[in-house]
Amino acid sequence: MPNAAKLVGAVAMAVLAFIVSEMVMGLFEEEKNFGWFTQVNVGLGVLVGWMVIGSRAGRGMVSAINVGLTAPIVLVFWGLFVQSCNEMVRLAMKNRYDGPFEALIAIFEIGSEWALMLVNVPLWATLLLGGVVAGMAAEFASRTWR
Repeated sequence: MPNAAKLVGAVAMAVLAFIVSEMVMGLFEEEKNFGWFTQVNVGLGVLVGWMVIGSRAGRGMVSAINVGLTAPIVLVFWGLFVQSCNEMVRLAMKNRYDGPFEALIAIFEIGSEWALMLVNVPLWATLLLGGVVAGMAAEFASRTWR
């Protein structure tokens, strides 16, 4: 059931995903073509905000802060998975893999390599602080617009 808390959570996480996507693109080499990177991450942000933050709003500020700390981690997990799958498909189209199992394993290899690149204090500070703000905003929306 749609409500204001889900909408606020979705919008807040979409904005956070946009900001963090721009930060992540600065960590990679300049020649990398990102394509739909930011748009896909914003879409994932909308889904995470709607499903994770918005569905748990209305349980108090402590819960909002906890959900706000959890949602960015969920966003990073799904972002790494989706972007790794995309990269694997791109490489598979260039006949890099000998079989389907090698391609499936490559998803996790690519994801783990990219996860190491995300070990960055400003990036995680932005993610966690933005997640807490998103959780608190959704809690405020839940209390204000029932």
